[in-house]
Amino acid sequence: MQSGCSWHPARSALRQMFKSLGQRSASWKRWAGIDELPIADNVFLRVFFGVAGALLIYAVFAVAIFHFLNSTRYSDYREQRVTPLMTWIAEDTRPRLELLTAITGTNEIHALRQLQQLPLTGIQRERLLAGQTVVLPYHGGTQAFRMLPTGQVLSILFSDLELETALWSTRLVSILSRQSDEAMQTATVDTLARRLNLPLVLQPVENMALWQLGLRQRFVQEGWTVFPVVTHADAGVEQRALAVALDDKHFLQLSPLPGFKVWAWPVLGTLVALALVCVGVTLHLLLQQIESRLRKIETAANRISRGDMDARVVDPHVDAVGRLGSVFNSMADHIQRLVDVQREMIHAVSHELRTPVARIRFGIQMIEDFVDDKVVTKQLKGIDSDIQELNELIDEILTYARLEQGGPILDFQTTNVKDIVQQIVSEQTRIHQRIGIQANIQVANPKAVVSEVEPRYIHRSMQNLVGNAARYAKSQVQINANFGDETIRIDVEDDGPGVPEEDWERIFTPFARLDDSRTRSSGGYGLGLSIVRRILYWHGGQAFVGKSALGGAKFSLVWPRKQLSS
Repeated sequence: MQSGCSWHPARSALRQMFKSLGQRSASWKRWAGIDELPIADNVFLRVFFGVAGALLIYAVFAVAIFHFLNSTRYSDYREQRVTPLMTWIAEDTRPRLELLTAITGTNEIHALRQLQQLPLTGIQRERLLAGQTVVLPYHGGTQAFRMLPTGQVLSILFSDLELETALWSTRLVSILSRQSDEAMQTATVDTLARRLNLPLVLQPVENMALWQLGLRQRFVQEGWTVFPVVTHADAGVEQRALAVALDDKHFLQLSPLPGFKVWAWPVLGTLVALALVCVGVTLHLLLQQIESRLRKIETAANRISRGDMDARVVDPHVDAVGRLGSVFNSMADHIQRLVDVQREMIHAVSHELRTPVARIRFGIQMIEDFVDDKVVTKQLKGIDSDIQELNELIDEILTYARLEQGGPILDFQTTNVKDIVQQIVSEQTRIHQRIGIQANIQVANPKAVVSEVEPRYIHRSMQNLVGNAARYAKSQVQINANFGDETIRIDVEDDGPGVPEEDWERIFTPFARLDDSRTRSSGGYGLGLSIVRRILYWHGGQAFVGKSALGGAKFSLVWPRKQLSS
């Protein structure tokens, strides 16, 4: 239980650290202007350059870490190489120093000194007192120190520590082995080799025939040499070996000659582990922002699921997550609009159906009270008219619902829109004979009159506008058709009372009536313009209203000639 309790503060501390790093990273990006760069709008590029930048920074630190680790390892390595020799000499100092003098030919490389006389740090002095070997650089070479039982400090100078420790130790083994009986020579070599930590092997002198002439001559003159060997463990890699004379029949071979490995597994493992930590922290900081933005979308979705239709995602970015937020907001707007439309339609439909139903009920009662055939026939005609009105209302409601709730399945066809305009002019002229309906068609390119549309719905949208204009016009309706290379625009103008500017948007809402003059007596149920706007929406266009030069209203339809879906 105690370990579990102690973990919670640590976990909180880590969470706070990552939060602080994320805040600092965000503020640094704002200061550097990274949020304004194109990569800020691309998740892949942001992650890629973030990881690449982190790796570059890590590479700089990795070089410093690599040098620090290898300097520490090399210091330990040199101490490990010289410690067996220093320990062996310290056990019987004076005779063994004389033997070392005989091997090296000089007594100037070693000395016995007092601890207080040495330029050592406090830690180095403590190590000496603890029985460890201390190795320090000295005038291009190396100086090794070892505390003796007498309280003095043994000091030996090396110009090439790796080679000289191996050579001097092997020559010591050679000299001491020759002083033993011939029968005990091999055992003596093995004992001293283990004591001095040397992988020595007795080799017959016949093996020197494989050496180059220069190596054999040096061996004869100096009693030792370094020659190349190929070891099976290193898969054919050539290494160096040390040969020291023993007697007329054998020589001692130290193979391979010890050397410091720069690229050791501990170093590689440390660098790889640090690289993984660096990449992990970088990815955490980069993905934390994306995750928090996704959580905003999740929170908005949960709010909508609980009935809060005003919930939206605030995300100024235009990357994949930002686009997801925008699509979510569009979906939420559409859902909210559908809910509002459903509520309005339930209220409006009940109101619109009440009047014709009441007239039908009144007409049935009149038929029951009267026996005059003329009166009955008149009431039956009224009932039939009310039923027809109900059918038209239901058809308008179903059409609007189909256009509003997800849209119909449109069959876009390449159609001559100019022919549709002329057809509507002909149809509406026959219906509204007292109104002058004219079409002004402007075509820059003969091919521009062709557009990808759903002919039935485009015909209906124009018919609604021209029919409305003819009902409210005093004497004339003007249709201006402009066929461009990219878009088509249809303007329907009249000289009627017009639409007040404050009602330009409200007029497109379902069942909207601006004043008492726009009653059912003039036709319509307040759904025509709503249907027109939804038809244009599903064609990728717009429907809007303005003021006409004729003095009345000007309704405009604009849509692209070619649909994106095609």
